[in-house]
Amino acid sequence: MSFDLPRNVILPVDDVDVRLDPNPHPFERNNEAAIAENWRREMAAKPALFDGTVVLLSALSYRDSRLVGRCHAVRYSTFMLWRKSPELSGAEHAYAHAVLVAGDNALVAIRMGSHTVNAGRVYFAAGSFEPVDFREGLVDVDFNMIREVGEETGIDLSAARRGQRYHALSTSSGTVIFRRYHVPEPAEEVARRISAFVATEAQPEIESPVIIRHAGDLPDGLMGHMKPLIEWHFANELA
Repeated sequence: MSFDLPRNVILPVDDVDVRLDPNPHPFERNNEAAIAENWRREMAAKPALFDGTVVLLSALSYRDSRLVGRCHAVRYSTFMLWRKSPELSGAEHAYAHAVLVAGDNALVAIRMGSHTVNAGRVYFAAGSFEPVDFREGLVDVDFNMIREVGEETGIDLSAARRGQRYHALSTSSGTVIFRRYHVPEPAEEVARRISAFVATEAQPEIESPVIIRHAGDLPDGLMGHMKPLIEWHFANELA
């Protein structure tokens, strides 16, 4: 198992070659009892959790502006145990962010709902890669971004103007692959549309939209990986 990429620096990414290995992830295979016990505790705290399928990496490297990796489908309960001690697991997590840029150059993020694992935390609408995000075994990062934003906010980014390339930020808690998606409406209108969508949902994943207008505009509850992304956006208008 190999994880070979610079940490805590934003990397330009021209290609993402992360493939789904059909074999079980060793972390899940070797920790069945601990996964089950931890899941009982998680469900007792947040009964709305669902033990769906996500993916965990067993390898990821960065070479010549390419991310190359291998991942495995695991139960969400496996992911929940992994996140408590990732440094000892032989596994890592990668996820994608569509950086939603409004017509006035403000960013529109979301605050997660109270019933979710990340209750009250602020980041761009996103979710872990799932098997549906893979095409012939290869991850489709943009499909994941568009799917997750649509599911959580009701905003359809399929026709939005995309940034020229991906970028990535790898930290001890995971690797975020991100790309700008530009919509023409000003941030207040985008936020209004998201709020209207949330109001129609019986159990929405998010609590509310969050507008970020400049690099120092850091809301309460901001996830740790978000500050570098926000600073990068406002410092690199054409990246």
